[in-house]
Amino acid sequence: MDSNVVSYSLQYACIAIEAGLILYLARSGELKRGSGAALYLLSLLVAGWLRASILHKYGLTSRQYFYVYWSTDFLLVSSAFLVMCSFFRRACRGEDKLWGFVRFLLGFIFVLVVGFSALSISRNYSGLFPNFVYEFNQNLYFTCLVLNTLLYLLLQHIDSVDDQLGLLVCGVGIQFAGPAATLALVNLTAGERFAQSLGSSVMRLCTLGMLLVWAYAFIRVRDKETTGARHEVPALAEATAD
Repeated sequence: MDSNVVSYSLQYACIAIEAGLILYLARSGELKRGSGAALYLLSLLVAGWLRASILHKYGLTSRQYFYVYWSTDFLLVSSAFLVMCSFFRRACRGEDKLWGFVRFLLGFIFVLVVGFSALSISRNYSGLFPNFVYEFNQNLYFTCLVLNTLLYLLLQHIDSVDDQLGLLVCGVGIQFAGPAATLALVNLTAGERFAQSLGSSVMRLCTLGMLLVWAYAFIRVRDKETTGARHEVPALAEATAD
C-alpha cells in the first residue's frame, strides 16, 4: 500500500510540474525557442493524465490500461526522438553544413530503428501490436540515450555558450536512463511483477528529476542570461563615454 501511495504521489507531482512548465513557457514567450521541449512536456502530460484516468477506472490488469499504456509509450518515445532532433538543431545553429549531415544521420537512424523493430513482426504475426510497439519503444529509447550522450559530447566539442541547452540535455539524460534501465531489467527477469513495479517507480523518479532540472534551466538560467545582458549594456555605455 505504501509503495502505491509513493507511486501515485510521484505520478501526480510530475503531472503538476509538466502543466506548470508548459504554462510558464507560454506566458514567458519562450515557447518558440523551447518548442521541442514543450512538445515533449505536452506528451508527458497527456500520457500521464490518460494513464491515471484509465488506471483509476479499469485497474492495472485491465486490457484497457494495457492498450493505453503502450499506445502512450509509443507517443512518448516518438516525441523523445523529436526533442532530440530539436536539440541537435539548436546545437548546430549557425552551422548549416554540420546540421545537414546531422539531419541526414538522424533520419537514417530512425529508419534503421523502424526496420530493425519490424523484424519482431516476422517472428510473430499474431502479436502485431504488442510485439512491434515493445520492440520499437525499446530500440528507440536506447537510441535516444546514445544520441543524447553524443549531443552532450558535441556541446563540449564546440564549446557551446548555450547553458540552457546543456542543462536540458542533462535532464533528458536522466529521463532516458529510466526507461532504458527498466526495459533491461524486465528482460533480465523475464517480466516478473517485482521488476515491473520497481521499474515503474524508477521511471517516475527519473521523470521527476528531469522536470526539476528543466524547471531550473527554463526559469533560473533564463533569468541569469537576462541579468547578464542588463549588466553588459551599462558597461558598454561607460566604455563609450570614456
